[in-house]
Amino acid sequence: MADIIQLLPDHVANQIAAGEVVQRPASVVKELLENAIDANATTITLVIKDAGKTLVQVTDNGSGMSVTDARLSFERHATSKIKSAEDLFNLHTKGFRGEALASIAAIAHVELKTKTADSEIGTHLTIEGSKVISQDPAVVPKGTTISVKNLFYNIPARRNFLKSNPVESRHIIDEFHRVALAHPSVAFQMLHNGSDVFNLPSSNSRQRIVNIFGSKTNEKLVPVSEETEILKIEGFVLKPEFGKKSRGEQFFFVNDRFIKSPYLHHAVSSAFEGLMKNDVHPGYFLFLEVDTHSIDINIHPTKTEIKFDDEHSIYAMLRATVKHSLGQFNIAPVLDFERDKGFDMPYDYSKKSPTAPSIDVDRDFNPFREKPKQGNISFPFKREQAQSWESLYVGLKDGFGSARPPGRSSSGADMEMEFESEEVTGSLFETNEAETGQITFQLQNKYIVSPLKSGMMIIHQNLAHQRILYEELLKNITVKEAVSQQLLFPLQLHFSKPDVEIIEMIREQLEHTGFIFSELKDETIEISGIPVLIVESHVVNLLSQLVHDIKEEVPENDFSQNDMLAKSMAATMAIKTGVSLNREEREHLINQLFACKEPTVSPTNKPVFTTLDVNDLDKKFM
Repeated sequence: MADIIQLLPDHVANQIAAGEVVQRPASVVKELLENAIDANATTITLVIKDAGKTLVQVTDNGSGMSVTDARLSFERHATSKIKSAEDLFNLHTKGFRGEALASIAAIAHVELKTKTADSEIGTHLTIEGSKVISQDPAVVPKGTTISVKNLFYNIPARRNFLKSNPVESRHIIDEFHRVALAHPSVAFQMLHNGSDVFNLPSSNSRQRIVNIFGSKTNEKLVPVSEETEILKIEGFVLKPEFGKKSRGEQFFFVNDRFIKSPYLHHAVSSAFEGLMKNDVHPGYFLFLEVDTHSIDINIHPTKTEIKFDDEHSIYAMLRATVKHSLGQFNIAPVLDFERDKGFDMPYDYSKKSPTAPSIDVDRDFNPFREKPKQGNISFPFKREQAQSWESLYVGLKDGFGSARPPGRSSSGADMEMEFESEEVTGSLFETNEAETGQITFQLQNKYIVSPLKSGMMIIHQNLAHQRILYEELLKNITVKEAVSQQLLFPLQLHFSKPDVEIIEMIREQLEHTGFIFSELKDETIEISGIPVLIVESHVVNLLSQLVHDIKEEVPENDFSQNDMLAKSMAATMAIKTGVSLNREEREHLINQLFACKEPTVSPTNKPVFTTLDVNDLDKKFM
């Protein structure tokens, strides 16, 4: 039998190895930024074009590389950070420069310019598909500039699997946030297609968070600080009222390296227990420092997951520290059992003895006199005074056509005072005064039960309202004839700069639904008009959820984008489970549902209603 196992050529092996390190342009950004940090750079500039598919360029003012190091840095298994196997368990740096650059160079056009501080001239190196095209001396500033062009040019299948530019840009921004938050003392700048996205000066951790996520973030932060023998915790958590339904602003850093840990996330969530709803997630920026020998960071290729030697102790300390910070800054409710009861009464009265109250009785009081008296207070009321205000109602007719002031009988003999009944307004649905006679009732404030000839129909009120709103919103976006209600005072909302850019991207579609934007700038959005279907207090939640949905799945064509906007807005605006509906509202909801084109399913393809036949009921009693 012939031998069937053979060694792969180097260029094929490099391409396979690159798949473990480089999954998308954001992977290149992460490796190059971490290399710049390891080179002790104080200023780092990131330039990307076409979401990194055309160009990813990182420039730093770090230590640079010599001519030999520049050439060896692109060889496989070449590194300046590992000298023995024991070093794998005592890492203080980020990625492995040689292995990452070798993988990147195998699937892209790479250009390197570097110079050390003590060299008079630098090096210019060009590599295409692991092949060195040129290596020449060049006049360059101190530091390193690496340009990665045409990623996956020699692997078309991998390039075709890349997502749209907005999706890839979001992944790049996420990696940029993680590196920038871990190193606030380093100045960062990011440019995308020639426009400035971030310009972060050297600062402290709090200021770095504010510079990235907006100036309004400063008032949301609660400091967290604790130091023990095995763990040091620094950072911030967001106040409970600023929790989100999406897991957005959640960052764990262990020894200045971003990690993902559901176990530690549960510790923080449990510290917020009782302060937030079950479906709301807290935000946090926590920096943990532990002994490098007590963790293993090589259990995941991207090193975003680590293993602790003593997870239970770290869990307990993290939970207690966050809970203590929430109580220390009066975020969590505190019961004070040692309150001084002397503060309950004024100081001047603390030593006085109580006196019995005196009762004055007017023995001459007669309620049947023309001018009644009550103590020293009299209530004179003359017929002339009554006629003076009655003249204001001349010409006003009641339901029977008689002209008389309200509260007066037709005879006008005695005057009675009446109060106007307060009219209930703001009903969720339009109501008709005509009685339809249809019998419906609500079950658990979640389902609407309506009788049929053959049995009964059970409707999910939330999913039904989603279908109604979805079709109406999609029609408004498509036909561009939505009705808007003007606000007396414009709403000023604050978002981070990337979120404002997302809203600017879908501004036209939002205006077709009824929104009127009077101003959109760096971190502020001013809204002067909103759709008639939404309440003013729900605008912030609607836009926040909309931005989150777009980050999660950005469509690539206008129709699917309109469809996603309508789905997201309908899910946010629909009546929720637990809302009680009166008979008119229930019947109106049913009528609107069956006027839809697809009443049987929700926008997310879930069944809206089900029917229960009489035969099915009979079987229950057999």
